[in-house]
Amino acid sequence: MGTLIGIPLQAFLSQLLVGLINGSMYALLSLGLAVIFGMLRVVNFAHGAFYMVGAFAAWMLQQYLELGYWIGLVVAPLLVAALAMLVERSMLARLYRLDALYGMLFTFGLALAVEGLFFEWFGTGGQFYPVPEQLAKSVDLGFMVLPLYRAWVVVVSLVVSLGVWLLIEKTRIGAQLRASTHNPGLVQIFGINVPMLMTLTFALGVALAAFGGVLSAPLFQATPLMGQNIIIIVFAVVVIGGMGSIRGAIVTGYALGLCEAVAKIVYPQGAGMTVFVLMVLVLLLRPQGLFGGGVPAAAASHEEVHRHSASPRAQLAIAGATLLAFAVLPWVIYPVAAMNILCFALFSAAFNLLLGYVGMVSFGHAAFFGGAAYVTAYSLKTWGVTAEVALVLSVTFAALQGLVIGYLAIRRKGIYFAMITLALAQMFYFICLQVPATGGDDGIQGVPPARLFGVLVLDDPTVKYYVVAAAVVLGLGIVWRVVHSPFGYVLQAIRDNEPRAISLGYRVDRYKLGAFVISSALAGLAGGLKAIAFQFASLADVAWQTSGVAILTTLIGGIGTMLGPIIGSALIVGLERFLATSGYPVHVVLGVVFMLAVLAFRRGIVGFARPMFKRASPGAGGEPNTPDVAKHS
Repeated sequence: MGTLIGIPLQAFLSQLLVGLINGSMYALLSLGLAVIFGMLRVVNFAHGAFYMVGAFAAWMLQQYLELGYWIGLVVAPLLVAALAMLVERSMLARLYRLDALYGMLFTFGLALAVEGLFFEWFGTGGQFYPVPEQLAKSVDLGFMVLPLYRAWVVVVSLVVSLGVWLLIEKTRIGAQLRASTHNPGLVQIFGINVPMLMTLTFALGVALAAFGGVLSAPLFQATPLMGQNIIIIVFAVVVIGGMGSIRGAIVTGYALGLCEAVAKIVYPQGAGMTVFVLMVLVLLLRPQGLFGGGVPAAAASHEEVHRHSASPRAQLAIAGATLLAFAVLPWVIYPVAAMNILCFALFSAAFNLLLGYVGMVSFGHAAFFGGAAYVTAYSLKTWGVTAEVALVLSVTFAALQGLVIGYLAIRRKGIYFAMITLALAQMFYFICLQVPATGGDDGIQGVPPARLFGVLVLDDPTVKYYVVAAAVVLGLGIVWRVVHSPFGYVLQAIRDNEPRAISLGYRVDRYKLGAFVISSALAGLAGGLKAIAFQFASLADVAWQTSGVAILTTLIGGIGTMLGPIIGSALIVGLERFLATSGYPVHVVLGVVFMLAVLAFRRGIVGFARPMFKRASPGAGGEPNTPDVAKHS
C-alpha cells in the first residue's frame, strides 16, 4: 500500500470519504437554505433544528411504529415539511412584508425552542439509529475498504441536489417561483397562488434539511444538539457560494467538505477553522460569493421603532431613576445576580448602538464579549495585573477585533452582514477552543479577586458590584454621548436614508466601521467586567447563543432606546434565573418569548410604553431623534 504526503493511501482515501460525506450534508443543508432565501428572502436560522428533527422523526418512526429506514427516509422529511408549512402559514408569513432581518430573528427563536424541547426530552445523549441491512456491508476496493452506506449517502445526496437544481432552474414551477420572488403582485394577476408557492418553497427547503438529518442519523446518531454543530458551517458555505445561489450551495458544500478533510490530514488542530478561513479569503476577493451575482433585494417595509426622544428634563429624570435603581439593586437581589444584569445591560446597549442607531444586526458580538472576558481572566490570573489594567487590555483587544471583523463585514448589508459576523465570530470560537491559554472546554477558572488601583481587593460581592456598576454607568454614558453627538446623528441618517447620506458627501463605510469598533469596545468592557465579577471565562462567553441573548434583551426592551437594553436585560436574566430553579425548560421558554417578540412586540417595552407616557405628559415629546444630517455637514 502506497503513501501520500507521508500518510498511508488507505487512511488518506478514508479521510477524503469522510470529507465527501460531510460535504454531502453541507450541500443538502446549504441547498435548502439557498432555496428558502432565494425565493422567500428568509435566512432560516432554524435549519439546523429541522435537520435534527428529521433525524429524530426517522428514529421515532422506527422505535414506536417499527418502520424501517427506507420508509423513514421518505416519511420523516414529509412530516417535517408538513410541520414547516404550519409554521410558515401561521407565523412566518406575517413577516414577509417587513425587513428580512425579522425572519432571521424569528427563526432564531424557533431554533431555540425546538432544540430546547428535544433537549428536555432526550438529554445530551445520542439515540442509536442502525444502518439498513442492505447497506451494512463493505466492499474491498483493493486500495481501501468502502462502507456501502457511506457511498450511498454521497450518491443519494448528489442525486437529490441535482434534482432540486433542475426543478428550480429548468421547470415551469421553478420559473413561477423565480418570478414570484421578483414581482409577486404581477405573478398573482396571472392566477398563480403566490402564497401557496411560498409555503411549498419553505417546505421544500426544510425537507432537504430533514432528509440530510435522516441520512446522517446512522452515521452520527440522533442528538438534540446535532443541528447546532453544523448550522454555522452551513451559513459560511452559503456566504462563500453566494447567497441564494443554488449552484453555489451544491458545489461549495462538496468542495468545502473535501477541503476540511485535507486540512484534517495536514493540520488537524486547524481543520475546524478551514471553512471560515476560506470564507474570509472569499470576502476579501469576491464579497458577493463565488457564484453570487448580486441577489436582488426584496421589497420590505421597515417598521419605525424609534422616532422621538424624551425632553432634556425627562432624560434627566430617567437617568436619575436608573442610577437610583443601580444603587439599591444589590440590596434587593443577590449582588452576583445584580452584576450579571448590569454586564448584560452594557453588552445589550453596545449591540443596540449598532441595531438601533445604525440599522446593522451583528450576530457576532459574543466574540468581543467573550474575547475580552478571556483577556481579562488571563491577565488577572497569569500576569497579576490590576483590574483597571485588565479592563484596558480587554477593551483594546475587543476594539481591534471589531476593526478586523467590521472591515470584512461592512462590505455587505442587512442579513448578509449578520451572517458574515456570525461566521467570523464562530471562527474566533474555534480559536478559543484550540489555544492552550484559554483552557479549552474548561475555560479559565480560579481567577483571583481583582485589585482596583492596586489597593482595593474586590473580594466582597457588594463592593465588587458597585465597582462594576460604576464601569457600566461609564459605558452607558459613552453610548448616550455617541448617540447624541454629530457623529451619532450621521449614523442615524445613514440608518434612515443611506443614499442621501452618501449624496451629502459622507464616507458611509467609515462611519459604519467607526460605530462597529465603538460597539465592539463597549461589548468588550461588558465581557471584562463579567470576568472580574464571576472570576472565570468560558467558551459559553464566545458562543453564538450569547449574541442571541443580546439580541433578545434589546428586542424585548426596545430597539433604538437608551433604557430598553437595561430593562430587557433585567427581565431576561431574571427569567433565566427563575426558570433555572422552577423546572421549566429555559431555552424553550426563551425561544417562545423571542418568537412572540418578533411577531407582536417589535417595539419592545419602552417603545410600547412611550406613547402612553406622551399622552399622560403633553409637551414632553421633544425633538425628533434623527436630526437632519444636512444640519451637521
